[in-house]
Amino acid sequence: MGNDVIQQGENKPEVRKKYVLKKRDAVKTDYKVDYEGELNPAQFSAVISKEGPILVIAGAGSGKTKTLTYRVARLIEDGTNPANILLLTFTKKAAHEMLSRAALVLDNRCEKVAGGTFHSFANIILRKYAKLLKLKNNFTILDKTDCEDIINHIVGQMFPKKEKRFPKKSTILEIYSKSVNKETPTKQIIHEEFPQFEHCEDKIIEIHKAYVTYKRENSVLDYDDLLLYVKLLLENNEDLRNQISNQYKYIMVDEYQDTNTLQADVIKLLASKHNNIMAVGDDAQSIYSFRGANYRNILDFPKLFKNTKIIKLEQNYRSTQNILKLTNKIISQAKESFSKTLFSNIQSPVVPALICAKNTQMEADFICQRILELLEENISLSDICVLARNARMSYSLEIELSKRAIPYQKFGGPKFMETAHVKDIVAHLRVIINPDDVISLNRILLLLKGVGSSTVNSVIPIIKGQLNPDIKLLPSKKVDSIMPMLRTLERLNSKISTKKPSEIVEEIITYYRPILKDKYDDFSKREKDLDHLQYLSTQYSNLEDFISDMALEPPDSSVEGMYKRNSDDEALTISTIHSAKGLEWDSVFIIGAVDGRFPSAYSFNSEEEMDEELRLMYVATTRAKNNLYISYPVDMYDYARQMVLSKPSRFLDNIPDEILEHWDITEEC
Repeated sequence: MGNDVIQQGENKPEVRKKYVLKKRDAVKTDYKVDYEGELNPAQFSAVISKEGPILVIAGAGSGKTKTLTYRVARLIEDGTNPANILLLTFTKKAAHEMLSRAALVLDNRCEKVAGGTFHSFANIILRKYAKLLKLKNNFTILDKTDCEDIINHIVGQMFPKKEKRFPKKSTILEIYSKSVNKETPTKQIIHEEFPQFEHCEDKIIEIHKAYVTYKRENSVLDYDDLLLYVKLLLENNEDLRNQISNQYKYIMVDEYQDTNTLQADVIKLLASKHNNIMAVGDDAQSIYSFRGANYRNILDFPKLFKNTKIIKLEQNYRSTQNILKLTNKIISQAKESFSKTLFSNIQSPVVPALICAKNTQMEADFICQRILELLEENISLSDICVLARNARMSYSLEIELSKRAIPYQKFGGPKFMETAHVKDIVAHLRVIINPDDVISLNRILLLLKGVGSSTVNSVIPIIKGQLNPDIKLLPSKKVDSIMPMLRTLERLNSKISTKKPSEIVEEIITYYRPILKDKYDDFSKREKDLDHLQYLSTQYSNLEDFISDMALEPPDSSVEGMYKRNSDDEALTISTIHSAKGLEWDSVFIIGAVDGRFPSAYSFNSEEEMDEELRLMYVATTRAKNNLYISYPVDMYDYARQMVLSKPSRFLDNIPDEILEHWDITEEC
């Protein structure tokens, strides 16, 4: 009968009642995957929760990736079209890994789920609906150095005689980015975070306005624009917003604690038709406020989405119970958080240790000696890590490691996409796609012999937007330098749809090699990067996608940095805590844990900043599986405050010896 109306009391119309019988949804029981058997109760609860807003508080090492992976599989087994699922992560690699794992759990339907970063998703949407925002869909995506170059150009044009205490281009860009991501007026950002520049705030605001205009006129967008324009697109086009929201009926966001205000707004708009949003994250691991992340996003999620179901993943699969006793003690000091207690079935008699050293040299000696002892216990050098509050704090240790011939790798090094020669190639490719890209055009013109700034300034208005200008309009003395390059770019522009990206990249590299050899003495080393860029391009069928991904998900290091050591060689890892988030090692050393350095003295007067420092300590301690050592020197001099720092981090105060052993090595050696 389905939706047929059943009427009772036919002889008494005045009391007639209508009953609508609806078919009850069939309960599916024949799942290919044994979800309940392969997940713990909290994970299983998250996986089978389908409708409405869900907040999963995933403690460190609690299997959040597994939970997201199995939920993708479960949704598909329940009959959801993979194209109706959106998985947003903070790296392309994370999305690919989750969907690949889901495919192994279920089948290859999982790989058809829409997955990627916020910025890559925004890029796809904007290129499709650019006209609604009066944008060209061949816009170029700028990286940080491109943006700084534009800022520098604008400052030079508007204020050629700068004041003595005028912010650098990087600071002006940072103020702009924070204003956009936090959705806060520039004046307020300057007042709260850059008060030293309040005297020139009007000029900074003028520069920001000119920066926005410049990007519009030249069809270029920065990272922040991608999110900002998607928000505007969804806010101002109700039909499109409803269409996209109906397209993505189930939305999952990983690392929700790292989202900024703008990202949270975009999520709210995407889920506007159904509120089927699952946010997965850990408020205790929110440590990126300096990048614009808003800690309140995860705390206020239940307020933003009414009737939120909160699920806590508390079973840890990484660390021993003894390490978790310490981490639970540390995070319990947080002023505001979702309460949780991590527990583990991994038992060990080893207790974390707090080591007091006479100075940084003795601290380094101890760490080197303990590393050698761990190696004798058959712990791999690659499974040992030294974490520091900032990169400078490991200098003494690096010297000692070198003396003892202990190989190590330090997170960082030259960024692949920031190396000058790679940026040169990418600039050529950008102009092929978008002849309006003045920044890239400026860069490649300056590579030509005999072409300087004055020539570029006179040539760009002639060339902009067209790669086949009237040759008579160009400076006669410069034609022989400029035209071969323009002809190469014009020819490749006409073949974008017929040539593979790798073929176009190969032609540009061939054209560029003489320039590389002429410009750089170490060109042979740099050529390896060009070969690597060529290899990366073979993985794409569309040049625009290749260039966009290189901007949105750039490779970490230059090839020279990646191949310094044979991949089979083991090496100790030295890393800042921020860079280590999401990673794990058997044995972890946290160095320089002296009050005033960790937490930083600059955070003492701010409750919010102090809480973030606490979360940073929590992240550091939860990286360890079996051995955890926290050390501090007692004679660290603070030049800013002109005093000796000698006490251990206040985050470790009043922790019982049975949870944190105290070792004093000040009298040794």
